[in-house]
Amino acid sequence: MLKDLKSVLAALDAHEPGSLLELRETQWLDAKAAAYQLDVDPRAPEELAKDVAAFANGGGGVIVIGIATRMDNDEEVLDRVTGLAPDAVNVDQVRKVIRARITPAPRGVRIGWSGGKERVLFIDVPAQPAATLFVVAAPTGKPGAQRTDTVAVPVRDGDQTYWLPRAEIGALLSAGVRASGMPTAEALADLVRQAVSDSGPGGGLRVGQGLPDREREMQEAYRRLAYAGLGEPAGEAWAHGSTALQDLHHERDSGPGWVLCLVAGRPPVVVAAPVWQAIVEAGRHAPGHDPLAAVGYPVPPEGTDGSWMVGADERSVDLDGGSWGAGRLACSGRGVWRWEPLTHFSLNQGRSAENWTSGQSPALRLRAVVNLPWADPGTLEISRPRRQQLEQQLPYSALAGAVTTLSRRRGAELPAAEWSRGRFSNTARSVSYTCTVSAPDGAPALRAAATLALPTTTDSTVVACADVMIENPAAWASALDIDWGTQLSFDEVQALLLGAWETAAELLPDVVGDPAALRWAAPPTTELRMTCEQPAENNVLPALDELVDLEPLGASTDGGRSKMAVTITTAPTMGRGERQSLMRQALVHMAQQFGYVDAEVELL
Repeated sequence: MLKDLKSVLAALDAHEPGSLLELRETQWLDAKAAAYQLDVDPRAPEELAKDVAAFANGGGGVIVIGIATRMDNDEEVLDRVTGLAPDAVNVDQVRKVIRARITPAPRGVRIGWSGGKERVLFIDVPAQPAATLFVVAAPTGKPGAQRTDTVAVPVRDGDQTYWLPRAEIGALLSAGVRASGMPTAEALADLVRQAVSDSGPGGGLRVGQGLPDREREMQEAYRRLAYAGLGEPAGEAWAHGSTALQDLHHERDSGPGWVLCLVAGRPPVVVAAPVWQAIVEAGRHAPGHDPLAAVGYPVPPEGTDGSWMVGADERSVDLDGGSWGAGRLACSGRGVWRWEPLTHFSLNQGRSAENWTSGQSPALRLRAVVNLPWADPGTLEISRPRRQQLEQQLPYSALAGAVTTLSRRRGAELPAAEWSRGRFSNTARSVSYTCTVSAPDGAPALRAAATLALPTTTDSTVVACADVMIENPAAWASALDIDWGTQLSFDEVQALLLGAWETAAELLPDVVGDPAALRWAAPPTTELRMTCEQPAENNVLPALDELVDLEPLGASTDGGRSKMAVTITTAPTMGRGERQSLMRQALVHMAQQFGYVDAEVELL
């Protein structure tokens, strides 16, 4: 049930605008049946600026365009989705009006589409610094330039927007004047003129104004990048850590704006406003609600020595310098931007690495754990139809295929075709399935398991896991009807891990809907694990090389180990060939870190 701004934004991001119906307009929610007619009605830009500024002054909110309302007990109730045609709104024009007509320009405003067949547009105005007052020029309802001798302050009160009375504006300005020690009458006039003139094109702001220590540096960068079509500043410069930033207009009224970005140790860059908005949006769900601290800033292409630009037509931007590490923001053919991490390996073990192992002690476990830190996972659930679909797909999954092939390679036909609900919880928040190959006497010999769990109170990440377990080598030899060893070759280990990874990354996440529509709140990771878990008679765990032929890795300098694991930070979905190549690189990295210093991809 939607009950607050966060849940409404989550529904819009999930392309479910219909779930907003029957909500009442509130302090933070405003709905409009039709788009602002910015090219037709001279009052429309004034209305748009008023609505956005009111939310900026009132703690944030969202304007949803394409939903009609009805009156119910003197309140506006969201009644039906009217929808908007994609060409009914010029998003760049909306963004430009907001930047040009509101002083200072609100930061972090996000404009996006939501829905499928019937689409709506939403303008997300995040909470702004408490000490900032957002003003507009007094409305005239006439075409032409804004008045430069008036100022108005729109505010939100419940489900209504109204103008702050002139007396209250005077009191606010007078308080600031008294604090500065300036003559009251002159100061009031100057402040009003300055506030309004700043909201128009070429409002008198300097490049770098607001950061006196960086002003000269920013002006020099501006001069170098003027060829990009930079216009006048749209607001004062500000600092984000050691990075200096400033919004700029385009030199043409019809062009998208820019953000001038100076990161220490890198050449200056100017980023087109639509791309900058995509960068901010990519990290919007990170803990701490500081998107740039999460995703970082654009990284110049290799070989770039001087100032550079990211134009509005770019389709891929590399980012670094944030807590998420290096990543790439890419735009799909449908115009949807998505952040994915640039692949790297580590030995960092996640908190879910050993989940669902309680009460088990297989001789050997090969495991793939995929950690999916999706934003707003509380809105996810596992429906009955999706669970039934998974039950039908598991016998034909990559995991089942790898387990079946393992027996075939040894001359036995033991298909992984019968899957049943596993010992771990099966609810609207989790799924658990197993497939067991038994010896003739009924003893479990080989087991495959697939598990997915939605977040709990202790873990905010969706976790998908696929296991292959040799429960008992003797029982497995009996099931295979062979009298020779059951030690796995390293080729067999790779095939099983590949099948487990593909199932955990591609098949299991589908039980929550469409993973491609979800956004990250942190980088996704995959852990590939090889563990011996059945102690010998002396109560010591055997070394891996007793159950797996590790000769392709070369000699170890650290002696035998009962466990090895590697973590891959990468996007979960990819082609099978790419996954296989990446897995081999990861296993070599793991082997080298565990003492197999001669391991090479070419030898696997």
